[in-house]
This record gives sequence, structure tokens and C-alpha cells, in this order.
Amino acid sequence: MPGQTAEVVRIYSDGACKGNPGPGGWGAIVYAGEEEIELFGGEPQTTNNRMELTAVIRALQSLESPRTVSVYTDSQYVQKGISEWLPAWKLRGWRTADKKPVKNADLWRELEQAAARHWVEWHWVKGHAGHPQNERADALANRGVEGALS
Repeated sequence: MPGQTAEVVRIYSDGACKGNPGPGGWGAIVYAGEEEIELFGGEPQTTNNRMELTAVIRALQSLESPRTVSVYTDSQYVQKGISEWLPAWKLRGWRTADKKPVKNADLWRELEQAAARHWVEWHWVKGHAGHPQNERADALANRGVEGALS
């Protein structure tokens, strides 16, 4: 990709929801060189999957120039969606294999656009299994939920 730097940016993301749907939050940690940026936010009425997607979108959007990025998520929905399912959804006019509209299509489009600026590798990590950065992203997502509740 033109303008891509050799240094890999690492993103750890997570989403949380109190009730599904209910108040939700998203969190991400972006490691770019020596820089470490924490991002989080929330919505008063949402779903966990929407928050998982939003975390990655906001983290990718925070990068000012095209980069090589490794995204770590504990959401198989996000990891498989972007890596495996998205091309077929697009071919079917944003419909699933059983002809139903793709849920969260607005966010999938936004994620696709945010990721297109970068060279991205997608990694799944087991959630709530003691992975330090995943635990931190989870804590940030829960801060987002707290903000959505107030």
C-alpha cells in the first residue's frame, strides 16, 4: 500500500453491553511506536456486537496516515465478519446466506472503509482469559458503559 510504514500499529479492542440491547460501551488501545492511546465511548441503547464493531472502527479512524495494523479482538463476529463473511454479503446485496438483511450493515460498511486505508491483519484472542491488553480494552469498554449510563 502506498505510504505504508514498516512499523506495525497494534490495536486491542473490545465492546461491552449491560443488557443486549442496553447501555453499551467500546474501548480500544492503539500502540503506535512509543505512543499508547486509549479510546473509549458509549451509547445509551445498543448491542454488544455494535460496540465490538465501533471499537475497531474508532481505533482505525484514529490513525492519521495509512499504516500496517494488527487488530486484536475477542469478537469472532468482528474477526470472521471482516475476514470471511463480508465479501459474500456484498455480493448478495448485504444479505446473509438465508437472504436476511445483514445486521449492523451500517457499521460493517464503516469498518470496511476505515480498514481500506490500511494494511490490516485480523487476530482473535480469547476474551476474559487474562490477556493484559484485552483486559484493558474491556475495562475501557466498561468505562464507556458507565458514561452511557450517566
